[in-house]
Amino acid sequence: MRTRPASARSQRIVVAAVAILVAAASARAGTREAYVTNQLGDTLSVIDLEAWVAKPEIAIGGHPAGIALSPDKREAYITSPDSKELVIFDTQAHVVSHRMQAGEGPLGIAVNPKSGMIYVADWYRHEILVIDPKSRAITKRVAVGQAPSGIAVTPDGSLIVTADRESDAVSFIDAEKLERTGSVRVGAHPFGIAIDKSGTRAYVANVVSNDVTVLDLADRKPTATVKVGSRPYVIAFAKNKAFVTNQGNGTVSVIDLDSNSVIKTIKVDDFPEGIEADDAERYVYVACWSDNTLVRIDADTLTVTDRIQVGNGPRSFGAFLK
Repeated sequence: MRTRPASARSQRIVVAAVAILVAAASARAGTREAYVTNQLGDTLSVIDLEAWVAKPEIAIGGHPAGIALSPDKREAYITSPDSKELVIFDTQAHVVSHRMQAGEGPLGIAVNPKSGMIYVADWYRHEILVIDPKSRAITKRVAVGQAPSGIAVTPDGSLIVTADRESDAVSFIDAEKLERTGSVRVGAHPFGIAIDKSGTRAYVANVVSNDVTVLDLADRKPTATVKVGSRPYVIAFAKNKAFVTNQGNGTVSVIDLDSNSVIKTIKVDDFPEGIEADDAERYVYVACWSDNTLVRIDADTLTVTDRIQVGNGPRSFGAFLK
């Protein structure tokens, strides 16, 4: 049976509806957001960074802690240590799209900026899981030091480094061969680790010795040790400075990268953990565990400009800004 051709008015309505859907999708894709893992609340907070508004929390489960984004930022990868899972969150639709088992104690996580491969630190098995983002399968396990936590990848995607907390060391992994090629001692109980934008230096937050170790990645040797606040946790970079969260005294230490000296200590909220700078290096964002807040720091003036309530026990251990 033949159907009657759609009227011109009906066609215009359909075209308009499609245009609205496309515009909405484009707006969502371009929205700057923060994804805050709330470990005690078992949720993810989504913050619109331009409107500075928190959207309804999204159930994740398993006490989510670590987070990283795909190179195109269309997916967020979340570690849930208690359920031993990797949870994949669609940043366009704002829904959990997949979940999979990921070792015995998934915690730290990073993504290769070139290949998109996902690296998960298994705290209990002392290894790094390599996960293919397309097949959602573990393709390799790489043994590292004891209790790996933070993971970082060089901008060219060639080198993976891990902070091995109970070994007081950092491991180096060839990203192509997926082999551990060496390790070096750092401070006491390293946790967070970050690589500068040049890909030449790694910065390691040592929780117990209250300092940051600076590593030359070419020589794989420490070049400096910088004393910071109590229980340093994670490091971010902006404006040729390193920003270090100090859990023990509710502050962020600001290190000048040229002199390797602390130039300012910024008071934030209680028990700061995850920290990241936006792509423009205008602001630095800090998740504060005890006060359930996300704090915004102006990277030029080095002052707190805003704070917003998130879920219970925010960590955002990793890359959480879109």
